[in-house]
Amino acid sequence: MTLPERTIVAFSGTATWDKAFDSIKTGLKAVNDYLKKENISATGPAMTIYTSTDDSGFNFKVGVPVAQAPSTPPQVDLSVGPSPSGKALKYVHRGSYDSMDTTYEAITNQLDDKDIDAQDSFVEVYDTDPLTTPEDELLIEVFVPLK
Repeated sequence: MTLPERTIVAFSGTATWDKAFDSIKTGLKAVNDYLKKENISATGPAMTIYTSTDDSGFNFKVGVPVAQAPSTPPQVDLSVGPSPSGKALKYVHRGSYDSMDTTYEAITNQLDDKDIDAQDSFVEVYDTDPLTTPEDELLIEVFVPLK
């Protein structure tokens, strides 16, 4: 499929794997608070973009798509920019965030088995709101951008 480019207001952060979901929710809350304060509506579901990962943790952006860049620049910990776009593989995860390891293991195994040339990033799009949905009812689309 093709990921469309969208303008997002995003929070950038670094987290350890054991604090992954809490860190994502903290960033999403900061973005949502800014959008509410500026009276800006989201134009799509929230997303997390993993910009780098290693065994101990990861760097990420959690963002919310908006119709256009806000006229008032966001605070220091927020930014405005494009979401990842282009050709990508799509996977779907249902259930708790703690069980995402199994989903990512299956994805990386498939990429290796089929010798698929992917970028070193992942994009999670939250079809259910991670701030209000019971964790075992999460529905998350995982996109793997291709080179």
